[in-house]
Amino acid sequence: MKAPIFDKSGKKIKEIELPSFFSARVRDDLISKILEAEKKKQPYSPSPDAGMQHAARGKVVHRRHVWRSGYGKGISRVPRKIMSRRGEQFSWVAAEISGVRGGMRSHPPKVLGMINFSKINKKEMKIAFMSILSSTANLEEIKKRYSSLEGKKIENHFPLIISELNFKKTKELISSMKNILGETLSDIAFPKKKVRSGKGKGRGRKYRKSAGLLIVTGNNENLDSNVFDVKKARELNVTNIGGLGRLTLYTEKAINELGERLK
Repeated sequence: MKAPIFDKSGKKIKEIELPSFFSARVRDDLISKILEAEKKKQPYSPSPDAGMQHAARGKVVHRRHVWRSGYGKGISRVPRKIMSRRGEQFSWVAAEISGVRGGMRSHPPKVLGMINFSKINKKEMKIAFMSILSSTANLEEIKKRYSSLEGKKIENHFPLIISELNFKKTKELISSMKNILGETLSDIAFPKKKVRSGKGKGRGRKYRKSAGLLIVTGNNENLDSNVFDVKKARELNVTNIGGLGRLTLYTEKAINELGERLK
């Protein structure tokens, strides 16, 4: 399987033979399994001692001739702390249980229920990584991911490969990406930010941002960009790509290094 390489201006300069994993079978079951296993949630819960920092020694007994009895006082049998006393007369306040002031929560969140203990086998991880790389070279998978491409003619050859990334200014990078991607793919490549619809606006999640183009560089190539996501070939994994058919641009060095990594 061959693919063309473009220069900064979007002109085809040569073709290279692609590594075999770009034509591998797309295993969406393994990819979804890994994405689920990689999900992380910040554990939170109240303190284990919350609502229990009182000298409330058990329930009040209702028997006669017993020290600290609640017999005949018209009070319920709940844990109580002593505020003051005069001889055998006590001033009690209910404590600790969930239905009283300063008490513990009845069913609080538990940390163990928020920790993801899922694990993935190394062979499954490798197959899924090759599979998701293959999806970036598959036009059908890309169209499935981006519904705006339905019914449109796309002349680009996937995977998208550029010879090098020597850009001094962001303006040059944007102009080069437009030349390589074309008008249709440029609408997807540049991330779009919009106000979220729903209550999340008031919960610190006011904006939603699309993923946009992912640029994979060689280990010795440096590209600082606030416009696109940039990952080195040695750091790239299933989670970075984030799902099947993401629009991805590789450098020539990145293709060679991925080929060595997945031998």
